[in-house]
Order: sequence, then C-alpha cells, then structure tokens
Amino acid sequence: MAQFTQALTIAGHDSDGSAGMPADLHAFYARGVYGMGLLTAAVAGNSKGIFDQQIMPASFINKQFEVLNDDFDIKATKTGMLANKEIIDLVAHNIKKYHMKNIVLDPVIITKHGATLLADDAYQAFLEKLVPLATIITPNFFEAQKLTGSQLDSDDEIQRSAKMLQNMGAKNVLLKGKHPEGSTEVRDYLLLENGNDIWLTKPYVATDRVNGTGDTLSAVITAELAKGTNILTAVKIAKDFTYQAIAHPIEVGSKWGPINHLKAQEISNKE
Repeated sequence: MAQFTQALTIAGHDSDGSAGMPADLHAFYARGVYGMGLLTAAVAGNSKGIFDQQIMPASFINKQFEVLNDDFDIKATKTGMLANKEIIDLVAHNIKKYHMKNIVLDPVIITKHGATLLADDAYQAFLEKLVPLATIITPNFFEAQKLTGSQLDSDDEIQRSAKMLQNMGAKNVLLKGKHPEGSTEVRDYLLLENGNDIWLTKPYVATDRVNGTGDTLSAVITAELAKGTNILTAVKIAKDFTYQAIAHPIEVGSKWGPINHLKAQEISNKE
C-alpha cells in the first residue's frame, strides 16, 4: 500500500475553485502530497467577485482540529483565510495544543489589489498569536507594508522589514514583490532563520489569470516542507511552480481567472 505524506490547509473555501482551500489542495496534489482541508469559512464567488460568505462556528473548527489530529500524521500546516479574531485565537491555540509543525503562515490580511480583509482586533491577534508560530510567513507587498509599517520603497527597506518580522517571531520570511503595470520582472525577498538571504526573480507575466497565486506559492512551500525539503529549496520550488502556473493561462471564467496548476505540475514532473 502506497504511503502518502500528509499536509493540512486551514482556510476558506472559494466556490469557484480558484483560490483559498481549492488552490491549496490543487497545489498539494501537484506536489505529490495528500492534502486535507480544515474549513474556516466559505465564500460565494466567481471570477467577477465575491458576493456572500459564511464563517464556520468555533465549535466546528475545534472539532475539525480534534478529529484530524486524532487520525492523521500531519507533517506541515498552512494557514489562509481566518476571518476574525475568534478564529485566529482558536487556530493559534490548537496549533500549540496538537504540537503542529512546519507552519506556513499566509497572512490573507490584504488582497493583491490592496483591499483590507481583517478588522483591527483580528489583525492584532494575528501579530501576537500566529506570527510567533510561523516556520515561514509569506506576505504579499501590501501585507508586508501593513505588518511592518514600512513603505518598502527600496531593497534596504524590504530587508529591514523582513528582519522586523523575524523579530516578531517568524523563523523565515518571504516578502513577495509588487508587480505594477509595466513591470518586466517580479522580485521576492527571502530571509532565512540562519540570517542568509536571497532575492528570487521571475519574469512578469501580463495576465488577469492570477487568482490563487499567493495561495499556491505558500501551499507548495507547505507540501515541500511536509516531504522534508529544506526551506530554501522549498521556496525555490514554489516560486518556479507558481511562475509556470501563471505563465500558461487557462480560459476559466470571464475576469480574474485561476492559474494553471496542471501545466505547472506537468513541467515540474519533466525536470
């Protein structure tokens, strides 16, 4: 009987399958990892937008933690949409209670377009209770600005901001670069626990098929950590995979479409 490495995403479900838990599970599968989903919320949305949402009761979220940890050997865990302070508090509590490891913290505080997703009390709980548990935190440009209070206008500011997040408790920090109109490349900055750092650069792809890019990047990191890959290699694999998924757009939906996990998987399998 085949043995499968197991990873968990703690996230919201996007009904159109492009982001959130569906994107995480697509990425886990593409990297050869059995993925489980601990549901925090569900949204009614399509490629045009999100039109309604339901937040899961705390008792239901707690029960999911209980039953999953009772039965499965979870090697790595990713967090995504956590919705409010109550959920952030109980997620942090359960991660510690069950001694969960390889925690990949995808903040889901501000969208790639700059829209705020968390109330102030939830944001403070995120800083105080979840950031110190992170094996790696993966904020987008706007989230990194919010988390550090920096404009990130220069490489020096980006490097100092990554160090600030380490000082808040995150072991490793991946600051994802912005991609303004006219860009020819996207640069991400990785600061490792041992103090080493690296800039990771890929060509900018001009496409509106970008839903789930941040989810996918952090989910691939999670899958690789679950398999025992070191953090630097995991991030490089995730960066390459996400780039290929963006660079081969697919026609699904009418506006902000999903990225192409299948093509990224095909290319990675050939390497």
